[in-house]
Amino acid sequence: MAKSPKSSALSQEARAILNSKVSRRGVFAGAAGIAGASMLTACGGSSCDVYKAPAEAATLRWGNWPLYLDYDEECAYYPTLDKFSRENILNSQYFEDYNDNDEFFGKVQAQLKLKQDIGYDIVTPTDWMAARWIRLGYTHKFDKTNIPNAGNILDTLASPSFDPTREHSMTWQGIMGGFGWNTEKVPGGVRTLDDLFAPANKGKIVVLSEMRDTIGIILRSRGVDLQTVTEDQFMSAVEFLEQKVSDGWIRGVKGNEYAEDLKSGDAIAVIGWSGDMFILKNDYEGKFDFAIPESGGTISGDNLMIPYTATAEAKANAEKLINWYYDPAIAAEVAAYVNYVTPVKGAQAEMEKIDPDLATSEFIFPTEKTMANLSVFRSLTPTEETSWSEAFLKASGI
Repeated sequence: MAKSPKSSALSQEARAILNSKVSRRGVFAGAAGIAGASMLTACGGSSCDVYKAPAEAATLRWGNWPLYLDYDEECAYYPTLDKFSRENILNSQYFEDYNDNDEFFGKVQAQLKLKQDIGYDIVTPTDWMAARWIRLGYTHKFDKTNIPNAGNILDTLASPSFDPTREHSMTWQGIMGGFGWNTEKVPGGVRTLDDLFAPANKGKIVVLSEMRDTIGIILRSRGVDLQTVTEDQFMSAVEFLEQKVSDGWIRGVKGNEYAEDLKSGDAIAVIGWSGDMFILKNDYEGKFDFAIPESGGTISGDNLMIPYTATAEAKANAEKLINWYYDPAIAAEVAAYVNYVTPVKGAQAEMEKIDPDLATSEFIFPTEKTMANLSVFRSLTPTEETSWSEAFLKASGI
């Protein structure tokens, strides 16, 4: 993905990302195979220096989305997390257990209600789900003295409505929602909803199971402001989706696995996420592409949060991890791999040392012009969240 770095002062972790003969395509295909595996497993290659924590080390368990952390395929580990674990003498376990926000929440909700261990000390829900965790009292309040780098969060992310003082959450990465397509099958590209539902695409369209992205893009195509969307407007968009599903235009409403449909050829046009599409575009030499809709796309964030079931020791270690990833140099190393919008001030300057081209990437550092064409879906009341989600699920056939 990245070209040869300009600086010889790059960390070992950055060099591992850039210089190892890692096939991002192979990682993409094998994500499920490494889900749930600890990055501290001993490596088979003699050149690999993977940290193995001592038996007495505390364990820190992080649940995240697939392809969302720098990964070295040759040595089968996560370089930046390895270095964090080494420096803090921790047994850090990383699980790619997120496919869909509702699905993950459903898996842990019963234990949360009973105040029982859920198997994670850090979780990574999207903004709207983060709001639910906070509203239900399911998260620890941060001790900000353990997170001095919290001040590096971008000003635009510093005070969201669901956590105005960032006491319970810190953005992990920003997510742009838009159109993705197979450039061989859809040579004209997809930039409008009419392009997506062109006759040649019928039966080979996949849209996201994240309601706010799929319905948000439909609403934006109708000129609706996502910050003031009404129930009538929302339900009209849901009816449109339901009709497209029942008429055979849409082959699936999916979470992260929609990328597999693109790779297999089962789908040729999607409502998808920028980072996933960047990986596909890069690894398949331009066979896939991504664009923010002309009428506007969506933007949201996934958030680092500490479940209130985490022990005091795990909470303190989780705060150290959050602080680690808000170091601009570490944030740049992650962004060079995942290619989502980084939330950390100073990361763009650090990216210059890794790859000047990536430092100008709209996928990672969107310009003001790009940001002006992206919108956040407004917060929903508990009643709206229930009824709107039920309507979306029914229309999707999930």
